[in-house]
Amino acid sequence: MQGLIILSCIFFITSPSVYARTIPQAQTIFNVIDYGAVGDGQTDDSQAFLKAWENVCGASQGTPTLNIPQGKTFMLGPVEFQGPCKSNSIQFQLQGTLVAPTRDAWKGDDKWIQFLYVDGLIINGGGLIDGQGASWWESCINCDRPTALSIHSCNGSQITEISHLNSARNHISINACSGVHVSKLEITAPDDSPNTDGIDISHSNSITIENSTMGTGDDCVAINGGTYDINITNVVCGPGHGISIGSLGANGAYETVEDVHVKGCLFKGSQNGVRIKTWPGGSGYARNISFEQITLVGARHPIIIDQYYFSSDKNSK
Repeated sequence: MQGLIILSCIFFITSPSVYARTIPQAQTIFNVIDYGAVGDGQTDDSQAFLKAWENVCGASQGTPTLNIPQGKTFMLGPVEFQGPCKSNSIQFQLQGTLVAPTRDAWKGDDKWIQFLYVDGLIINGGGLIDGQGASWWESCINCDRPTALSIHSCNGSQITEISHLNSARNHISINACSGVHVSKLEITAPDDSPNTDGIDISHSNSITIENSTMGTGDDCVAINGGTYDINITNVVCGPGHGISIGSLGANGAYETVEDVHVKGCLFKGSQNGVRIKTWPGGSGYARNISFEQITLVGARHPIIIDQYYFSSDKNSK
């Protein structure tokens, strides 16, 4: 039977449009209010955001900025902010609050806010993304619940100083990206909320996550196949399932993860600390992985290396 090979794991643990508008040549800040957004938390402001995005993405001078002002709550349905854009850098300045529809009003698939093919994307501003996940968790455990924020093929991007609350599923998904810097995030969901990972990474490289706090119902950070060069530093995790590599190799798949370094992190009241999980029958490898200067406080399982993930026969070779 082929198996996933886990190599070089090092642990150091301590105890304690259709719309267009004329864009002034020098304009770089585009406030969604100017495009018809209401910001009362009840009106669907999706179209106003997309109209503003069309002009932001089409601007070429400076760092065009989509501004979501402080003091207002904007309800958005599923939205896609698509590139490529003309400028090498685009700012999504979230100063207010974004709120998702509840499950009974949801009209979409498994993603809420998406950024696609926007290189040089900057998401910041100190605002809040509220996924209103409670309306999903009790009645929709096995259905396609939406990820709150999906970043796909957005190279050289930054996500910083944003709060995330109660996503229906995982809070942030980073897929097919290179060179993403994540810092100063606060991600919060109840410890019994299903599959509410903080950050999921797949098929990406050169990702840095630092100086953030995550407490969810699943992995604080999940590192999936096709991923390498991941550095996670000074993250507080708990509640949650820890920082995980995998699961890898489901349904006999060949998957690889390498060059993952976790340092200076605190696991407080989490189910696990650090873990690597692979399915029997899969192939590939997880290698050059280090967990260093890890502090565990009330974590039930400090280290788990499970090569029989979801298998009833964990004693077989």
